[in-house]
Order: sequence, then C-alpha cells, then structure tokens
Amino acid sequence: MYYGAVLEAKKEIPVKERSVKKVNFLLLATVAIYLLTAPLASAQTAHKVVRVEDVKWIDHPIFKGAKTAILVGDPTKAEVIVQRVKFPPHYRVPPHTHPYAEVVTVLTGSYGNYFGEKFEPKGELMKPGSLFVLPANHPHYTWTGDEETILQVQFMGPGGVEFIDPADDPRKK
Repeated sequence: MYYGAVLEAKKEIPVKERSVKKVNFLLLATVAIYLLTAPLASAQTAHKVVRVEDVKWIDHPIFKGAKTAILVGDPTKAEVIVQRVKFPPHYRVPPHTHPYAEVVTVLTGSYGNYFGEKFEPKGELMKPGSLFVLPANHPHYTWTGDEETILQVQFMGPGGVEFIDPADDPRKK
C-alpha cells in the first residue's frame, strides 16, 4: 500500500519538474559536501577562533561604500575563505558571477538575491539567519533593504568576481 502511494504521488509531479528538483538537490548536496570536507584538504591546520570584537573591517576592494573582514583564509589562494561583508542601506550589486560556489548567511539587516543577467529586484528580502547557496558561475545580483546589512560568505578560493556588463565593474570607474 505505501509503495503504491509513493508511485501515485510521483505521477502527479511532471517528469521535467522532478528532474529539475533532483538536479537542484544533487547540486546543493555536492556543494554542501564540498564545503564540509574542503577544510580537511586545505593548508589551514591550526585551530582558529575569531571573536566579534576582533573583527577588522576594511574598505571592500571592489564594492565602493561596502566593508569587508576576512575571518579565515587568504582570498588569493586556493583555500577555504570565510569573510563578512557589510553593506549600507539600499545598496545594489549589479549582475555578476563568481568562479566558485558560495554559501551566504544574512547576519544582520535585510538582503535580496536573485538570478539573472539584468537587475530586476524580485522576491522578499531575506532576514537575519537566512542562508542561501549560489552555484559557481551563476549570474546573480543583490540589494539591501532599509538598514545596514552584514553577510557571512564562505567559499573555496581564490576569490573573484566578473560583472555581466563590464561597464558595471566598479574597478574600471
């Protein structure tokens, strides 16, 4: 009886939709396994504790008006990176990609993230405690709400960002 109920439930979901869900699940599972096991393979062998009072904020090298703090790793090297990024209210990051998958956690404020090559803010802003995973090389854009927003971003370095429209790249302005 139970097996029949499972078969009936599967018949109600179109095959294409099941395939997309399966691919999404496998992608997320792969990224999660990679991020959980990557520290074991990295050159980081020492125990490290970062206390909130020891976080050193500097101007973000790409996003003008934003701040960053590297908590773990060296973004120029192939190792685990944990960084925090602080954006002012109503900040917009144009469509771009990264050469790595990343796990992003909203620590404070409100934050929007959406996929695409054209900036069109859609959906609800994420609240503190929200987490999302972005696959490597996937075009996306972001924005903040009415308050300062702090994110924690984890990825396997080296870091990098490429803007969909080169005219949007703040490094070229």
